[in-house]
Amino acid sequence: MFNLAGHCALITGAGQGVGAQIARVLAEQGATVLVNDLFQERAEVVVDEIRKSGGNATSLVADITKLEVLKEQIAQVTSELGCQIDILVNNAGIPAEGIELARFVDSDPTQWSRHIELNGYGLLNATYAVLPGMIERQWGRIVTITSDGGRVGDAGVAVYGAAKAMGPGFMRSLAKEVGSVGVTCNSISLGSIAHPNYQPDAERLAKMNKLYATRRRGTPEDIAPAVLLLVSDEGSWITGQTIPVNGGYATS
Repeated sequence: MFNLAGHCALITGAGQGVGAQIARVLAEQGATVLVNDLFQERAEVVVDEIRKSGGNATSLVADITKLEVLKEQIAQVTSELGCQIDILVNNAGIPAEGIELARFVDSDPTQWSRHIELNGYGLLNATYAVLPGMIERQWGRIVTITSDGGRVGDAGVAVYGAAKAMGPGFMRSLAKEVGSVGVTCNSISLGSIAHPNYQPDAERLAKMNKLYATRRRGTPEDIAPAVLLLVSDEGSWITGQTIPVNGGYATS
């Protein structure tokens, strides 16, 4: 099951965390993986890990908020590899962990655009760059990583939630446009994921853990298997869905 040999996968924001683990897992199943990150060093670390484990990976350093640059980079890398992208995981985004909580009326309007550009335009750009080829070849998988902050809402992160809510809406609409030609589009909605750049103190961590039925935050290893199902042949009848992988944070 879940054999991805012969497929080429682009994972955005794959230089660390959830994206890096998704890249590793898809490569383990035989996919040629393009590790996208804004920083060459981070991408190359993941690429090296995958290659040392016997997988096939290469870095794709590009700012996904810049459509034409992204398209050029994709064209160059896929030409060198001799493959076409038929799996896209829209993972890049500003993580909720570490965002300073504030009511919307107290938020800084000059900071809104960074959420919209990466979580919004980045999603649109990456999809726009690879979707025509999927349609032409009549096979494709698109998975967008979103957040329960956008799916059910959380106080104090309204702008973040709005940007993250774009993903599921986009996937649902797109699924109806391309389902008939063999392309599926889904979202995975996350709860809080442990992140090396955000280490809450013991009191804060205890309060966070109580919000989850599992009494713990998630890890990248918790997320990648769900992505693997959705991008495989075994997930071909799942489309237009938002699947919570959230440790029981929000069950509705």
